[in-house]
Amino acid sequence: MNSEADRITQILSSASRVVVLTGAGMSQESGVPTFRDPQQGLWSRYDPMELATADAFQRAPSRVFGWYLWRYQLVRAVRPHGGHVALASMAAALGGYPIVTQNVDGLHRRAGSNDVIELHGSLERFRCFDAGHPFDASALNDLDIPQSGEVEPPSCAVCGSPIRPGVVWFGESLPPGVYERASQEVGRCDALLVVGTSSIVYPAAALPEMAAARGAAVVEINSQSTPLTPLAAISWTAAAGDALAQLARGLGVAVPNED
Repeated sequence: MNSEADRITQILSSASRVVVLTGAGMSQESGVPTFRDPQQGLWSRYDPMELATADAFQRAPSRVFGWYLWRYQLVRAVRPHGGHVALASMAAALGGYPIVTQNVDGLHRRAGSNDVIELHGSLERFRCFDAGHPFDASALNDLDIPQSGEVEPPSCAVCGSPIRPGVVWFGESLPPGVYERASQEVGRCDALLVVGTSSIVYPAAALPEMAAARGAAVVEINSQSTPLTPLAAISWTAAAGDALAQLARGLGVAVPNED
């Protein structure tokens, strides 16, 4: 192990409560584009910010639903990388910990983590626009996306409302109780491991600030410096998959291979 891995392993192994916070940089290594990455093909004509609001859905439901269907099918086609698997494997060695994530791709759960707090919802869950009735996403698995990119949203079987993705759009509140639980967990931890987040999107970015203010050891793993870097006890410039695998080995945890 290098010196950063050794120091972080010591912090985590001596902590009584650990919390993990992850962002888009975590999933990028699985091939999931970040929200602000240049869009592909048809979608390069649109600003993604204009495809992620309730108003946009009401104005152009087929366009917005088509974009989220494309994202949903893209996410289903990728797999958790070794870092996701390492986080799931390390939990038992550290007495268990919640993973607070800004990601909506479900990769932490698919890697075996069972305590995942999804701040921004999930692409794996859909619901109706008007009443929030759940919709079985498996019905969307094999839908073809035409060249236009536009797909008419299905209708809710209960109320007839159009179906929308179960993610948090700009201008919407976080799911009830989700941030409260994340804040509670961070408020009790003495080590916060922050992986692959830009630390610029609030309220998630407030969680490391909260931990640092109360004296918890904040550890950052990121491919580049962020606004959190000056506050972190250790900031390790590294790819998430490789760094987390090193931490797992340092804790004596075997990580199954994941392609």
